[in-house]
Amino acid sequence: MMTDDMRADVPHTARIWNYWLGGKDNFAADRQVGDQVRAIFPVVIELAQADRQFLGRAVRHLTAEAGIRQFLDIGTGLPTQDNTHEVAQRLAPDTRIVYVDNDPLVLAHARALLTSSPEGSTDYIHADLHDPGTILAAAAKTLDFSRPVAIMLLGVMHFISDDDKLQEIIDRLLAAVPSGSYVAAANTTTAINGDTTAEAVRVWNIDAQPKLKLRSPERIAQFFDGLELVEPGWVSCSRWRPVPLPDGSLPIEVDQWCGVLRKP
Repeated sequence: MMTDDMRADVPHTARIWNYWLGGKDNFAADRQVGDQVRAIFPVVIELAQADRQFLGRAVRHLTAEAGIRQFLDIGTGLPTQDNTHEVAQRLAPDTRIVYVDNDPLVLAHARALLTSSPEGSTDYIHADLHDPGTILAAAAKTLDFSRPVAIMLLGVMHFISDDDKLQEIIDRLLAAVPSGSYVAAANTTTAINGDTTAEAVRVWNIDAQPKLKLRSPERIAQFFDGLELVEPGWVSCSRWRPVPLPDGSLPIEVDQWCGVLRKP
């Protein structure tokens, strides 16, 4: 049976995001919503790009500087350039990566996520963040949870509207990994563009699935109380250890707030 996720006439989050990133895995319905949001919020393209670039910089830091060799990437999205395993295994070929997503579209493209260096390993789990127990049990077939793991929660937290449920999920994931593990997280906010972002999200939530919940930077940080925040702290994704533009300036700030934290 074809679900709404697989229908070309129903706009879908992963495909809209793919459209904003310049990909080809999208349909007219996705481009229509994407264009509606962009008309209200022109910097959404920069936001999507900043989120993706933050993933690459965070993975490079965690691999090269923090010595992480295991990643649990939840909310993977459609494969694009410089996926987690490509960035990590370029630096450390023995790195092991498990991708997790509940989207049938991502499942259909999972082969692109399962390429790996001979020394390392990649796996894909079709599962929902609402069920961390299932995720952890399946990930244990590839990852050694007695050794540090980096949990990637980029562009997925804002699709869980209940704060208590999200806190429960984060606590469950962090309880499963040892001291020296990390989490990289990002959530959409209105800290930079205020009402403009709020209106864009309102339009997004009319047709797109799943719905998106905005959170303040302070609320995002509270989910990770007790962890050690890596410099530069909680910032716009475009300002987490940014690469200066050719003219020497920094990228514009976007309403995607992020941080990398260590479990003591």
